Amino acid sequence: MPKLPRHFAPFIFGVVQAALTTGIATAIATPLGVGLDWHFVQRWLATWAIAWLTMLPVVIFFALIIRRAVEAMTLPPNDAP
Repeated sequence: MPKLPRHFAPFIFGVVQAALTTGIATAIATPLGVGLDWHFVQRWLATWAIAWLTMLPVVIFFALIIRRAVEAMTLPPNDAP
């Protein structure tokens, strides 16, 4: 399988993380909102697609900010007690 250059890793991480998170959240919320019936998969996929397309840019953009904030609040590995 061909691999992408390492500098794409944050983007790939964001794509996977947003897909997984929104997939789980919409799988929980969809039947609570519209019920669990024969159309669940169709409704869930439509809801998931909208949620993923909405959250993908948010995850990619905020991941960098969150990573920098966490780095500012923690010691580097070689400085830890």
